[in-house]
Amino acid sequence: MENIINIGIPSKGRLRKDVLNIFKKKKLNLISERGERELIGSIKNKTNIKILYLHAREIIERLGENSLDIGFSGFDLYKESKINNQKKINVVKRYNFGKANLVIAIPDPWIDVQTIADLEEIAFEFRDKKKKRLRVATKYPNLTKEFLFSKGVTQFRLVSSLGATEAYPFTGSAELITDISSTGETLKANNLRVLKDGEILKSQACIFTSKKNSKKRGLKKLTQLLSK
Repeated sequence: MENIINIGIPSKGRLRKDVLNIFKKKKLNLISERGERELIGSIKNKTNIKILYLHAREIIERLGENSLDIGFSGFDLYKESKINNQKKINVVKRYNFGKANLVIAIPDPWIDVQTIADLEEIAFEFRDKKKKRLRVATKYPNLTKEFLFSKGVTQFRLVSSLGATEAYPFTGSAELITDISSTGETLKANNLRVLKDGEILKSQACIFTSKKNSKKRGLKKLTQLLSK
């Protein structure tokens, strides 16, 4: 089916709701056989469009592999993906929803640590006195590593976070974290605070297209409609 346009929509959360709203506003009526839990859908009266409900991270992967033509996801996830992947994707538009920042947060009791420079000192102390590296829990290893290296912080070890990253410093799994935060409330509630210069990236929801598939019939028109 060469001329089928495949669109990836986040399968859950706030992002999904906001993206579905775009379709509603454009009078594109989304249909799924089994309602909310459906993983594949379509648009009423448009036989050449297939909707795939996927994890926001997977949408970025699939755009890079060209198995999606259009995808909605976060700018953070796009920037976290491999450079080779990013090169294969067009960022068509950044929307004004899904706004959040990727930040470095530390436990509140670390009174002496306010900035990245302070963090660097602590990192050396850990290495020299405790003979171990500062552990940073994150779901964003690439962006975290790049940012810390660019600020001269090299003595750390990344810990891959599989669930609620905020809990890691308090379960002995890591000393600090990097996480995506929209209001900062969750971090505060978990006795964490953001370093003064600890903003790694500003993110928001975006519409992306696969560069390779950009000549598909009807794709340009549809992308323009969705990004207006």
